[in-house]
Amino acid sequence: MKQFFVKIAAILMTFVVLFSTMSFTISEHYCGNTLMNASLFSKAESCEMDTEMTAASKDCIVVAEDCCKDIIKQIEGQNELKSDLLNLNLEQQVFVASFIYSYINLFEGLENNIIPFKNYSPPLIDKDIHILYQTFLI
Repeated sequence: MKQFFVKIAAILMTFVVLFSTMSFTISEHYCGNTLMNASLFSKAESCEMDTEMTAASKDCIVVAEDCCKDIIKQIEGQNELKSDLLNLNLEQQVFVASFIYSYINLFEGLENNIIPFKNYSPPLIDKDIHILYQTFLI
């Protein structure tokens, strides 16, 4: 069960690193205030209204304003993933070393179960102390 959670955590961490370093572009094509087309990683296709406006503007002397517009959103990822583990001061190095040592020893078990009082018999009771001092558990 523990290995399953470790594998899931590792996969999630790889996706976090992948998506934090990846940059992408979103292209949107609007006609008026209505979103007509959106595209990820490529240019959005224009609508037929845009082509009709260009064809009509060649024949006519009066140029109408284009109601269509393209919006491009570019999301940048991280460029540098450099960690400075070599530039630790003395206190941080001592902390890291002691943490690793204690973490490794936390999961080490003994090869066999050692019972230090295995070969000794319990002492003989000459007096019943509870009755002598009249201390009883209620």
